[in-house]
Parts: sequence; structure tokens; C-alpha cells
Amino acid sequence: MKPRCLSVLMLALLLGGCVSKPPEPDNPYFAPVPPQAYQPVAPVNGSIYNAATSMNLYGDGRASRVGDILTIVLSERTQSSKSAETDIDKSSGFDLPQPNIFGNALSAFGNPVSASFDSDSEFASEGTSDMSNSLSGNITVTVHEVRPNGTLLVRGEKWLTLNQGDEYIRVSGILRERDIGPDNTVASTKLADARISYSGTGAVHNSNVTGWLGKFFLSPLWLF
Repeated sequence: MKPRCLSVLMLALLLGGCVSKPPEPDNPYFAPVPPQAYQPVAPVNGSIYNAATSMNLYGDGRASRVGDILTIVLSERTQSSKSAETDIDKSSGFDLPQPNIFGNALSAFGNPVSASFDSDSEFASEGTSDMSNSLSGNITVTVHEVRPNGTLLVRGEKWLTLNQGDEYIRVSGILRERDIGPDNTVASTKLADARISYSGTGAVHNSNVTGWLGKFFLSPLWLF
């Protein structure tokens, strides 16, 4: 095998190994957790108030315990703009006049001895980047942990199987119980340390992904 072909093959294998593994459903990290075991209260006989059959008159059905479910209303919108401009101009010159020795001009082989050098360099660069993203929808998640300060750690995912592949939404974050609405919903903008992922697998997703050779030409490794 020619050395050039061998180099191309090794480069292809190297770039192919950099391809990330596509996500898979039923990730244990996003799996719902069962509710905590209920500890029955021992009945108190002979009293007017029985704690075993008590009811919370002020409860509104909002998620507050491990295993409870609530709906996250996705309302994300980001927009960014960045521009950069660089202009560098440099010039230099060097001039050595013909020297004189005892009043006589110095020459070599009948030609005057003198030198001059001029150099000019210029670099100009301009770049602009605009990005805008939006995500809306609903996803129901479960409470995975109740923190000592009353905040809730929620996490969940939704997979949609389509004709040409799958799409998924994954959400995790921390929220305050007071931010949960009466209908047991909360806006995604209320999530602290939010992790929101929306992507997919299959033919439709792959058609929007740059191939490994295209990534090489767009990477800093490409010299031109």
C-alpha cells in the first residue's frame, strides 16, 4: 500500500473514532423514581383527633415529594450576535548610503557600495456571527430529590418515535415549590442549573450532521 493511501486511511480511522455515540432511550439517569414508602401512623384510640385518618385541608395537589410528577412548560429563547474586525499594517525600511573613505566613495568592481530595503505587510480580517434559537412545548418529569431547603430536584425525558428516526427531550434542574402553579406546571425559565437537551437519531437527524471529512475541512487542522 502506498504511504499516501495509508496516511489517508489512518486519518479516516482517527476521525471516525471521534464520532460520539448517539443517545439511547431508557437512560437510568432520567428514569423516574418510585415514591417513598408510606409509613402509616399508629391510630390513637379514645381521642377526638385521629392522625391516621387526617387530611391536609390546604393541599392543592402540587408536586412536593419524591416520585411526584409535574409538567415543565418549555419556553426557551436565546439570541446572540458577535462581530470582530482586525486590521494590521506594518511597513519597514532600511537605507545604507555609499560610504566614503578619506573623501573617496567606496566601490566594488567599479560599482558603488550601497543598499536599501523596503518591506510592507498588511493583514485584514472581519467576521460576524448571529445565532437565534427557540424551544417550546411541554414535558412531564418526576421529583427525584427534596433538598433540606425545600427545593426540588426534577428530571425526566420524552422520546418520540417518528417514521425516519427518534426525537427526544431531556430536562433536569432545581426549582422552588412556590414556583409551581396551581395546575402543577412550572416554566422552564424557573429551573436553576437547568439541563435541557433536544435532539434526535435516524435519517432526518443524520442529514443535518456534518460528515467527518467536512468537519476536517472546517477544523483548525485545515491549513487553507
